[in-house]
Amino acid sequence: MKKKRLIVIDSNALIHRAYHALPLLTTKKGELVNAIYGFLLVFFKALRELQPDFIVACFDLPAPTFRHKKFKEYKATRPKAPDELYKQIPKTKEILKAFNVPIFEKEGFEADDLIGTIARLAPKKQIIPEIETIILSGDLDTLQLVDPYTKVYTLRKGMKDTVLYDEKAVQERYGIQPSQLIDFKALKGDPSDNIPGVPGVGEKTAAKLLQEFENLKNLYKELKEKSEKAKKLKSHLRKVLLECEDQAFFSKMLAKIKRDVEIDFDFEKCNWKKYDKEKVTQILKEFEFYSLLTRLP
Repeated sequence: MKKKRLIVIDSNALIHRAYHALPLLTTKKGELVNAIYGFLLVFFKALRELQPDFIVACFDLPAPTFRHKKFKEYKATRPKAPDELYKQIPKTKEILKAFNVPIFEKEGFEADDLIGTIARLAPKKQIIPEIETIILSGDLDTLQLVDPYTKVYTLRKGMKDTVLYDEKAVQERYGIQPSQLIDFKALKGDPSDNIPGVPGVGEKTAAKLLQEFENLKNLYKELKEKSEKAKKLKSHLRKVLLECEDQAFFSKMLAKIKRDVEIDFDFEKCNWKKYDKEKVTQILKEFEFYSLLTRLP
């Protein structure tokens, strides 16, 4: 039996990527549309290459999330995106609605949390057991969700060079399993999200520690027990790890995508069958995306 395929769009990540990757395209009225155009380039490419049966889109909301409430400095170092980018988000939603793509967003949570929840629910909710979820994203934050049922379709450079990450591809890139990426980020931190991590621990050290100790819990258990394996670590590294134990586990909490957000997820509403071609065509013409009219699925 052929696997059914669900695409879950990490919309904000794609819109941000498109805005910064493409020139500032404007319509004759002076309306900036470069992020919408880039989003659609990737969306249409994914539709053509992946041939999905179901599609949903997830968005961030401007309200603070539970992470901000626990750590007010969360993402505080990230420069605020220009208003010209944010103005293109409602228009992107308008196009998705014309394509009959359900939109998920929930106050207090990031799009990643909704994506993680849908990816967990998909194999359980589907009547047909063979369901594959592919996350369409502009960054690598969702790689921790990769498993036998889930892959990530993302961009290497620009808006055309795409790559599909399965478990093997993640292992080849990082030297660890997708499920270990949460602890990986807990150790090395993430400057883009202002997740502190452990000072002085970079990607290589974090990967080696997880190859050796498997996870954060085992690492600290062996450090405290002064096991032979732990004694082989450099004394300075042992010292800084023990000093920053609370910070490491706090960073893990910030880095971990929630997978149990309460949402009303219904496969039938995500069925990728028919859309209002006339309405989509009208919107594309309004944005002067004439080159995209020939690419409509």
